[in-house]
Amino acid sequence: MVHQYKNNGYNIVLDVCSGSVHVVDELVYDMIALYEDHDLEAMKAAIIEKYNDAYSDEDITEAYDDIRELVDSGQLFTEDVYKDVIIDFKKRKTVVKALCLHVAHDCNLACKYCFADEGEYHGQKRELMSLEVGKRALDFLIENSGNRVNLEVDFFGGEPLMNFEVVKEIVAYGRKREKEAGKNFRFTLTTNGMLLNDEVTEFCNREISNVVLSLDGRKEINDMMRPSRNGKGSYDIIVPKFQDFVSKRGDKSYYVRGTFTRNNLDFTEDFKLMADLGFKEISIEPVVTPDSNAYAIREEDIDRICEEYDKLALDIIERRKRGEKITFFHYMLDLNGGPCVYKRLSGCGSGTEYLAVTPTGELYPCHQFVGTEDFKLGDIFNGIQKTELVEEFKLCNVYAKDKCKDCFARFYCSGGCAANSYQFHGTILDAYDIGCKLQQKRVECAIMIKAAMADFDEGE
Repeated sequence: MVHQYKNNGYNIVLDVCSGSVHVVDELVYDMIALYEDHDLEAMKAAIIEKYNDAYSDEDITEAYDDIRELVDSGQLFTEDVYKDVIIDFKKRKTVVKALCLHVAHDCNLACKYCFADEGEYHGQKRELMSLEVGKRALDFLIENSGNRVNLEVDFFGGEPLMNFEVVKEIVAYGRKREKEAGKNFRFTLTTNGMLLNDEVTEFCNREISNVVLSLDGRKEINDMMRPSRNGKGSYDIIVPKFQDFVSKRGDKSYYVRGTFTRNNLDFTEDFKLMADLGFKEISIEPVVTPDSNAYAIREEDIDRICEEYDKLALDIIERRKRGEKITFFHYMLDLNGGPCVYKRLSGCGSGTEYLAVTPTGELYPCHQFVGTEDFKLGDIFNGIQKTELVEEFKLCNVYAKDKCKDCFARFYCSGGCAANSYQFHGTILDAYDIGCKLQQKRVECAIMIKAAMADFDEGE
């Protein structure tokens, strides 16, 4: 399968199954489109009809030979070898690699789009995780991780810093247990920033491998969607805290993460603001919510959003040409290596390799399923009870979803989010349609940025 598109003056050809990317001229671009259904003579006739005498017979033959060489070397029109390993993929033994610890089912903000119901998670009561539950969660992870050495634990909420003392103690326990068990814990944390202070900053910069800082961009946009419980905006409180935090972060990872809604389809302006505030690792995600909400992204918004992704890509290119080391999460694409085949097929591993833990120790496939009773897998004390549900998540892959089978982006999104699929279609084996179209556009932009920067580097 080959995907061809034009972006920012580049003619780009992606060979889907090999992952090979080719930036080509107009002649080769058009001939690749004809290649599978035309022989050389038919191609010549089509090219001559389109371009008159712009290309000679020799030009066309040479282009054809170049295409043949790519085909013969396995870089164009390659077969889908992954579909042959899907049987073994379904039978694979999985281990738990990561936990999302809901250390606080409570929050000090009242974000309008919050899927966690401001920390209540579909009617669960507001509560904080105890140290005993946190310690047992780490033990559960160690016990169920098999031979896996590197394990990840994300402190999540609500707002996890509302339970900061327990976070610190869980990390201390993890450092002790990892030495005993021969494991390495990588801790991450997601925060709205309201409780950031010097102590938290020092701790995070010492112990937390990646910190996600939530900010929606411009003050008016952020404060509209992310007010405090008393209705006041959070921007003026959190931005100075985030700037201080990042200035002390050194070379440790962080993300300033925003959400765009129908209120800010011009989210490139929010990206620019974040960059100008000094933040260099940025993510802005599309809101996922039913159409009944006024701020929901709708089908008619897709073209507008795709144009904005193009605009954002051009801004990133200009910044990088000026020497700014800036990243946008959805444009970070590894064309040389990337994830292993299993991850390309199944994505985040929710329900199998990645689980969420509530403050009382209940287990769910991921943070977005927490509180949906049908998806409660068991708990950290007695283990997983609904093994049949784990098997269902194990089968959740790009070949189990009809919408993925012919999608050029399937090995980059790995079938999309199971929770979003369930929210919109009532099954984890479908795909959130708007999300698919936006993901396809982001992949195209990410590849174009690589082409543009390769040109720039060559011209230096």
